[in-house]
Amino acid sequence: MTDRKATLSVGDKSIELPVYSGTAGPDVIDVRGLVQQGVFTYDPGFVSTAACESAITYIDGENGVLLHRGYPIEQLAEDSDYLEVCYLLLKGELPTTAENKKFHQTIKNHTMLHDQMRNFFHGFRRDAHPMAIMCGVVGALSAFYHDQMDVTNEHQREITAHRLIAKMPTIAAWCYKYSIGQPFVYPRNDLSYSENFLQMMFGVPSEKYEPNPILAKAMDKIFILHADHEQNASTSTVRLAGSSGANPYACIASGIAALWGPAHGGANEAVLDMLAEIGDESNIDTYIAKAKDKDDPFRLMGFGHRVYKNFDPRAKVMAETAHEVLGELGLEDDPLLRIAQRLEQIALEDEYFVKRKLYPNVDFYSGLILKAMGIPTSMFTVIFAMSRNIGWFSHWNEMVSGEYRIGRPRQLYTGSTARDYPEK
Repeated sequence: MTDRKATLSVGDKSIELPVYSGTAGPDVIDVRGLVQQGVFTYDPGFVSTAACESAITYIDGENGVLLHRGYPIEQLAEDSDYLEVCYLLLKGELPTTAENKKFHQTIKNHTMLHDQMRNFFHGFRRDAHPMAIMCGVVGALSAFYHDQMDVTNEHQREITAHRLIAKMPTIAAWCYKYSIGQPFVYPRNDLSYSENFLQMMFGVPSEKYEPNPILAKAMDKIFILHADHEQNASTSTVRLAGSSGANPYACIASGIAALWGPAHGGANEAVLDMLAEIGDESNIDTYIAKAKDKDDPFRLMGFGHRVYKNFDPRAKVMAETAHEVLGELGLEDDPLLRIAQRLEQIALEDEYFVKRKLYPNVDFYSGLILKAMGIPTSMFTVIFAMSRNIGWFSHWNEMVSGEYRIGRPRQLYTGSTARDYPEK
């Protein structure tokens, strides 16, 4: 923070506004005093507004940097695991060996769902979208833990965090099992977090499931790379919902609903839709030309990023993982995957894409990995939500741990002014 001031002229008035500096990133101008002058700022999408102060995640899009509590995402993906990253996001520091072991065991102790929750799943149509089921079931958790949702109680918030981290894979896997008519598979405490998710997704009660270690490692990296991404649409939704004092399960459900939108969580699904549209390697040159034509509606999905003006640091990790998974499963000759690999090569070498920094992003590679692993596209956003759950909760927890006020955005009103109801 600093004591610098910015001067804003409105008509014949001059208003001095405080300027704050964080530990990294652009300075921010405190515009809260404008309301006393009878004016507001106008910022559709809040793309130029810092709506909160946070110490969790930092993104430098110009230089392709993503830090969680100061640690580069590449180092976390290489040396950590998802549950350790969860601890880091929640607590602010990496756990000691003893703390890490205890945290892993605590999460394993909360993986089961209340048996009555099976009834919630059976209340949905079999063809319901898994995100619809997840949104409803997560919100319904508040009906089972209503006596432990005091947002001012730090201990209750911690228990809620443990429950959400532990139960989200069970909920996600059961969404899938319900959609294909298979019996629910219960969690196994002898498996790691990612292994457990895979066995609940693909295991059946009649056979013992043995997770493939390479696929489990890939899934864990997907979880890590999607754990948090600062103040995006879904995280901001969770914060706004939480600003009213709503219970944490309702807030996380609101984040799931926001993530469901195709402009947010559906990007990796859009990548596979694009590959299917291209159809064959022989059509790639035609579609590359269409992508370069500004008057053509076709767009290459999974290339470039709204935040990163350089290479998405998460994509570097996902690219290596994608090639490992494809090699392990012997899918190098899959038609859609061959198209994807050719597009990747073009994007990294073609001057048009390099000049515009339209590099493959994390969604491009994660979609390929999930498809190769046999996960249907309808589950992509569910897995995203399961991973991002810890980021949402950490931001919610950070907000309610300090001083906060209910969110109340303003508007630029362009409707009719006051008028009388017509006589009849």
